[in-house]
Amino acid sequence: QVQLVESGGGLVQPGGSLRLSCAVSGFTFSNYAMSWYRQAPGKERELVASISGGGGSTNYLDSVKGRFTISRDNVKNTVYLQMNSLKPEDTAVYYCYTRLPPRHYWGQGTQVTVSS
Repeated sequence: QVQLVESGGGLVQPGGSLRLSCAVSGFTFSNYAMSWYRQAPGKERELVASISGGGGSTNYLDSVKGRFTISRDNVKNTVYLQMNSLKPEDTAVYYCYTRLPPRHYWGQGTQVTVSS
């Protein structure tokens, strides 16, 4: 059974940092790309960052480039999102995602709120 469990969200002041984690089980983690999405109230879900199975390739949403870093630990079966210099517009529910064709898998989401 595939499971993705996020943690690490919370309330942070503008300019602060958070690290999200997504613990994965139920499949061979290192064989699959992983992604972080986010969804703010009243907006569509958007792709924030992706990382290849081996970790050698990453992609980012333009608005988070230089501030967010996606990484993975293929021994701990965990993917991370380090978020620095957070802005109020980063406020959203953040979701961990992977695709094992033909199915899509999502975590339950973790709330990130950036506010003074």
